[in-house]
Amino acid sequence: MKKTLYNKYDKTKILELPRALFEGRVVVVLSESEAQKAVDYLLTQPLLGVDTETRPSFRKGCMNKVSLLQVASHDICFLFRLNLLGLSPSVRRLLEDVSVPKIGLSWHDDLHMLSQLGDFKPGLFIDLQHHVRELGVEDLSLQKLYANFFGQRISKRERLTNWEADVLKDKQKQYAATDAWACVMLYEELLRLKETGDYELIKIPDNDVQADTAQAG
Repeated sequence: MKKTLYNKYDKTKILELPRALFEGRVVVVLSESEAQKAVDYLLTQPLLGVDTETRPSFRKGCMNKVSLLQVASHDICFLFRLNLLGLSPSVRRLLEDVSVPKIGLSWHDDLHMLSQLGDFKPGLFIDLQHHVRELGVEDLSLQKLYANFFGQRISKRERLTNWEADVLKDKQKQYAATDAWACVMLYEELLRLKETGDYELIKIPDNDVQADTAQAG
């Protein structure tokens, strides 16, 4: 049976979906020595998912520096606390690596935020948003993409929490790890579908999406 994809995904249906959670090991990285070991391991992996978090600012015109870099394989995610580490030598080595593909979403924005911590030359990064369009998918948020490709919901409840807290809460760690891991899952599924053609794209008329949104409001 072919997988059904939609060019535009109805946001109101996401709440009905089962929740997707990263179930692997989550490791918080606090020092350069820990970062060195984490990066040594990560660069042995065939593929990595990446994302960042920033402590929210509720004052207009005020933007904090990126607080967290999360990097995941299939079964482990490292959370680099950049508010403590900064752009350490190991973090820079990871960001400049050209051997392991690192999959992100709207990654240009993340790179811009990371560059505020120090200069580095971006390595091998792949932005999912550039590639899902090749299948005709137009809704590009992580939440909508994961719902579209896997029929599961990624919660965004922890997004606006304090990412510079002395100790991250378990829910924060799970949220951050899930976002990075989801990029790996989406990219692998995207490659499979492009190779096999095992999908059917359903195009939703713009007026249908607008009607759904109006009813939800």
